[in-house]
Amino acid sequence: MSSAETGPAIETGPAMLSNVARPPRPSALANALTFGWRAVLKFKHVPEQLFDLIMTPLMFTLLFTFVFGGALAGSTSDYLQFFLPGILVQTVVFNSVYSGMGLSTDLSKGLFERFRSLPIWSLSPFAGLMVGDVLRHTIAGLIILTVGLVLGYRPEAGLTGIVASFLLLIAIGFGTGWIFIVLGLLIRTPMTVMTIGFTFIFPLVFASNIMVRPETMPGWLEAFVVRNPVSHMTTALRGLMAGTATVGEVLLALLAPALLTVVLSPVVLWLYRRR
Repeated sequence: MSSAETGPAIETGPAMLSNVARPPRPSALANALTFGWRAVLKFKHVPEQLFDLIMTPLMFTLLFTFVFGGALAGSTSDYLQFFLPGILVQTVVFNSVYSGMGLSTDLSKGLFERFRSLPIWSLSPFAGLMVGDVLRHTIAGLIILTVGLVLGYRPEAGLTGIVASFLLLIAIGFGTGWIFIVLGLLIRTPMTVMTIGFTFIFPLVFASNIMVRPETMPGWLEAFVVRNPVSHMTTALRGLMAGTATVGEVLLALLAPALLTVVLSPVVLWLYRRR
């Protein structure tokens, strides 16, 4: 077949390609959403994550309510009203460890070397980790709340109090997550991140007002518990659920997450660029 029959040839040399407009560079938000979607897909491809996410808070809720509730509050129903907001805070703080574990896993596989070579916002991989955290916190919180409602827990502030409480929980998880992202950048193995993370978390969580009232403790321990940031978070959450929270209680609960974010997010970026 002759060239006349096939039409003129299309020139595709360097001169022609140089005139093709580059696609627009994605925004920081687009980068963050892409990595957030990657975090969501992990639940699909690693469904065993959901077992730990669901079973640990469920066991804490049932065991403490029925084993200790009568001794600590006189009845399981009274204890549940006191305990359930606290177990929501505990679950969010515990779940924050998984950010550091996931980061350590990605680093050990060399994924972040590839991310660093891409023309993207530097913090977008960490934004994706935070999106995964928000999803974990929301799923676990809804499960605990549902179980609590079945057992007889009644949030006096209704739906408004529940929504406000979950917003506070997400803010708490966002702030505490930075601690474990730093650990994930510093520590080589995910299991070591978990061990060190829980070593740091356990005293803060259990030496708080989540499970018992501070006035029942020895004086030296009570002095620590009433100043513990986890206690402030729990007090604010109880108040939001009951409709009695003050602005001061909520701001005090947000103080530690805000400080952690302001102080540790630049540290994360510095460690990431330094590796």
